Amino acid sequence: MEKVRALLEKYLKNSLSDQQIDLLDQYVSLILKWNKFYNLTAITDPQEIVIKHILDSLSVLPYLKGDRILDVGTGAGFPGIPLAISLPNKHFSLLDSSNKKIQFLIHIVSMLHLKNIEIIHSRVESYQNQQGFNTIITRAFSDLPHFLKTTQHLIGPHGIFIAMRGVTLSTIQTPDGFQIKDIISLRIPDLSAERHVVIVESRSS
Repeated sequence: MEKVRALLEKYLKNSLSDQQIDLLDQYVSLILKWNKFYNLTAITDPQEIVIKHILDSLSVLPYLKGDRILDVGTGAGFPGIPLAISLPNKHFSLLDSSNKKIQFLIHIVSMLHLKNIEIIHSRVESYQNQQGFNTIITRAFSDLPHFLKTTQHLIGPHGIFIAMRGVTLSTIQTPDGFQIKDIISLRIPDLSAERHVVIVESRSS
């Protein structure tokens, strides 16, 4: 889709390769195609998908830690797929409990030949991983305390939790055993809505 490709080049030509932009272009096209039947996202305008999904996902790139990243409640693949395309040398696990979204993600990984992505169909409470993750991230999974409590068994030594949020509160409560490392205001090109990332550490890690 020429419009999508032009938008991606406008925003990302200085940070991503032509091949990576091609992959993001194909990804957006597949979202638009599957969304007609699978209701993957309420956003249907190609420009809004690029800004509110792709650019928003990529805004957390500087804050990821380590080589093993878990995206909880990934849905249609945000932020995991844009991040994995941008960081091909890191391993991304994308977890969701919705069968139809898992089927879409499996198709995306196959069509785009994304070798650094693992798709996990599970509730996060039930999922086990002995190695642990360096970063556990969520964009729309739940409120912060629930996110931390249900993923703490999956964090590796010295790992971090990243919660992507809209308007942030002046005081954010965390459960016992966790501490907020940073709250960062993000700037998404051509997006007026507030966006923040909350970075949390486990006191025991």
